[in-house]
Amino acid sequence: MSTEILPIATPRETRKAMWRLLAQRPGRLTLTILVLLAASCCGLAAPAILGIMVNIAASGGDVMALLWLAIGLLVAGGLGALLGILGQNLLARICEEALAGLREEVFAAAVRKPLAQLEKAGIGDVVARVSGDVEAVSEAISGVLPAFTSAAFTIAVTLLGLGVIDWRFAVAVLIAAPLQVFTLRWFLRRTAPIYRTVRITEANRTEQIIETVHGSASVLALGLGARHADLVAAASRENIGHALKGVNYLTRFYNRLNLAELIGLSAVLVVGFWLHAEGAVTIGAATAAALYFYRLFDPIGLVLGQFDELQKAAAGLGRMFGLTISAAPAPAPTRAPVTDAGIVLDNVTFAYPGQRPALRGVSLTVKPGERVAIVGTSGAGKTTLAKVIMGLEHPGSGTAWVGGLDSAAAPPEDLHERIAMVSQEVHVFSGTLAEDLLLAKPDASAEELTRALQEVGAAWVQTLDDGLQTSVGAGGHQLTPEQAQQLALARLMLKDPPIAVLDEATAEAGTGSATMLDQAAEAALAGRTSVVIAHRLSQAASADIVVVMDHGGIVESGSHQELLANGGRYATLWEAWNSSLSRS
Repeated sequence: MSTEILPIATPRETRKAMWRLLAQRPGRLTLTILVLLAASCCGLAAPAILGIMVNIAASGGDVMALLWLAIGLLVAGGLGALLGILGQNLLARICEEALAGLREEVFAAAVRKPLAQLEKAGIGDVVARVSGDVEAVSEAISGVLPAFTSAAFTIAVTLLGLGVIDWRFAVAVLIAAPLQVFTLRWFLRRTAPIYRTVRITEANRTEQIIETVHGSASVLALGLGARHADLVAAASRENIGHALKGVNYLTRFYNRLNLAELIGLSAVLVVGFWLHAEGAVTIGAATAAALYFYRLFDPIGLVLGQFDELQKAAAGLGRMFGLTISAAPAPAPTRAPVTDAGIVLDNVTFAYPGQRPALRGVSLTVKPGERVAIVGTSGAGKTTLAKVIMGLEHPGSGTAWVGGLDSAAAPPEDLHERIAMVSQEVHVFSGTLAEDLLLAKPDASAEELTRALQEVGAAWVQTLDDGLQTSVGAGGHQLTPEQAQQLALARLMLKDPPIAVLDEATAEAGTGSATMLDQAAEAALAGRTSVVIAHRLSQAASADIVVVMDHGGIVESGSHQELLANGGRYATLWEAWNSSLSRS
């Protein structure tokens, strides 16, 4: 399993990025803050009114005054509750809208990442960031952040109220603060790395599950079900183990908070008794002060306790922002015009991490409009060569010029304008057949779509009940491998790049379909500079130049007839190919 992960934003970068998202709605954010502040002030009225009622009752005052105060208490409580609900809903909506935009940015950033980096990190890391991480943040936004913000306002306003009664009450409350601050710092310092690890191990578990499901046919055929179940279980145990460490710290955290509350309440009661005995405050004021502190139990516990959920959300946000920050788009460069449709590889060397070189000093020139076939045994470096030409992998040394651009340094948009690739593994996107084709040319008309399908010999489209509006992909009409390849070649024709690469694009075809797909490929490549990674040597025979690779290097090159006449490696491969055809 991959140990490399995609970038993760630092806490400082996460805070700045989150504020930047929220600041895009300044008016609504200001309104939300004012509503939450008003709700906290309404809550502050309750202990004050109760203190006045105690004073009136202790002095044998007017019953009607107590009744009006009780009504005021109900009004303040009801208004505070309504404003609190409104403020929390406003804040949740702002944050959910920001999260929806962030989720789209994360997905777009992942798509812009180099394929090699995504492959090294594993698809599980990307899936976890746009699913599990988003879920953790969404839970915090909908259930934690509004309550957390409201509680923070309540704490601030209540401390102000205690200071108004007598500054010594505020000092008494602060006696508990050092233990609370120490407890919070102790908790954050120990759990922040744990929650980051939990998010990473969850991505590893997702990666293992995806690999097992995608390779289910091979797993079952080789009897590896138990082994893969053990791998998934091991990844789950690792994730759960780290999560349980966080739970252990959380339990100890709450125990210390309860102790701090006991110390604080005792201090307020002692100060109240002393001040009343000195005649500095009335019994009602002392009662109000005790109620104020008691009223702080829930918000302080919420603020401190919800740091646990906020840390989980922060870990998720860090992983999400890590993608968007690292993939921040640079200012749009001036598009370089397509003035060349050739390919020039100059002494290109490439090696995958920890492996022997896959390409060794490869030099190759493909003239505009020329078709070159790359042949060789499995592992010879053919697919790696195609990736370097496409800019999906960058040479360790040497340069690859494609359409007049350095494939390793050119902006992806410019490179993709010049070259397109059809690989052996074709993905059929979910949606209608027309929508799948329009991915290559969004403004294409129905006539253009039909013409592209006809040119690649996709006559089967006429048998579909809904034609171009037939649903394909997951949950839709299932295309055969041959039909999927025709669809991919039709997309290539619609995109109409000057250079095309076919990486064993027709290798999956059976004997009966081989000629049909070869004809489809001929139509798709007509008039283009093309590099064909040939699985069947019949494709090489029709190429202008045939290049034979072995162990990452070019061992032969020339026309089909020239290589046969030389009697070298290609001639041997051709003889073996014809022998296999005659036996079949």
